[in-house]
Amino acid sequence: MAQQTVTYDSVMSELKSRRFKPVYYLMGDESYYIDKISDWIADNALPEDQRDFNQTVLFGSDVTASQVVDAAKRYPMMAEYQVIIVKEAQNIKHTEPLEKYMKAPMASTILVMCHKNGKIDGRKREYVKAIQQAGVLFESMKLRDRELPSFIERYLKAQGATIDAKSTQMIADAIGADLSRLTSELDKVLLSMTGEDRRVTPQIVEDQIGVSKDFNGFELRDAVINKDVYKANLIIKYFDENPKAGSIYAFLPLLFNYFQNLMIAYYCPNRNSQEALAQWLDMKSPWGARDYLTGMRNYTGTKVLHIISKMREMDAKSKGLDNPNTGPGELMKELIFFILH
Repeated sequence: MAQQTVTYDSVMSELKSRRFKPVYYLMGDESYYIDKISDWIADNALPEDQRDFNQTVLFGSDVTASQVVDAAKRYPMMAEYQVIIVKEAQNIKHTEPLEKYMKAPMASTILVMCHKNGKIDGRKREYVKAIQQAGVLFESMKLRDRELPSFIERYLKAQGATIDAKSTQMIADAIGADLSRLTSELDKVLLSMTGEDRRVTPQIVEDQIGVSKDFNGFELRDAVINKDVYKANLIIKYFDENPKAGSIYAFLPLLFNYFQNLMIAYYCPNRNSQEALAQWLDMKSPWGARDYLTGMRNYTGTKVLHIISKMREMDAKSKGLDNPNTGPGELMKELIFFILH
């Protein structure tokens, strides 16, 4: 039988139902979900009056695998469980004792291994299999840029707030995929909202996060879609003079995603229908398809192919390939000129 995919939501659902497993091995490049799961266990698995004797936090750089196993094999004192949380588990060398423990873990111990910035060596298949059979093996992966808007919307919705598309993209462009920082900024926005009106607007984003509501990736994308040369050049000039506000590294993925989808839109059997196009592009709402109807009016299929090729060239140059001295600002100007002319 195939191993069922383990997600953050599935792990948290079981935890909140108090269906604890003997082992939680949390690994991956995104520390946010690892911290959320381990913090929940630390704060909720045991009643507060049981934690002094039954909850232990260890650090991988300070202990050996044998010491972790010895701690895990202890029995809880006047409690149903003991909790052992190992932070920086990636720093533990010679994991053989742990690999052996995973094959027969203590039912009265909740062992939480926090392995950040990587994952278990792929060659240790037996170790992985033992963890999966004993408990939970969860990989926390970085979100892709295109996944950030939906994450922002879900996070705010869970707090009883709404946000428009422009504000969402402004935040995603400004903060990026560092979820710990992103949620911190979103919490700051939420704290600033008083009264019953819980709508996040571009003005609120500008006031609380410091992102210009007039000069941002969303507005640049809009100018490009509508072939508004003046507006696009105004925004590029602003970013050239304020490099900390944004650069080609932030905007290239945004524009590439749009033109990639625009190329797909040309193959839609009924591409003049907003609803059909939204379904073809797997969009949540027909509203977003309007940008692609506009794009098909302003750019031919051949031009879109050339734009995508140019973007690949600019991406390589922005990383230093075949580019000895052209800066990010000049590369962005060159790309925008090519797109609009």
